[in-house]
Amino acid sequence: MAAGAKQRHKGWRYRANVALRTLAGTVGAYLVAALAAAMLARILPMSRAEAVTTGTMIAFLVVPGVALWAFLARGPWRALAGVGVAALALGGVAWLAGAPPA
Repeated sequence: MAAGAKQRHKGWRYRANVALRTLAGTVGAYLVAALAAAMLARILPMSRAEAVTTGTMIAFLVVPGVALWAFLARGPWRALAGVGVAALALGGVAWLAGAPPA
């Protein structure tokens, strides 16, 4: 059997691996970026409009980082766990920070 034929028939494990990483890199990146923007809007010491704008701009930088993490992690479950831990940490800090300043 040729090497190319073996590559085409990898099976469901390979496809599940790619699917979980894609899920972590897209939906997870959106979730982490939204929570990062919310957290930064609440903790940055500036006016509300400036804090929201700055938090949103920084959150755009989070998305590629999370997507890279999803595909560079050792396994798909580790990728999902890393995204989940980041989301829990950012959400927890945003929740503890309370309402944004007026």
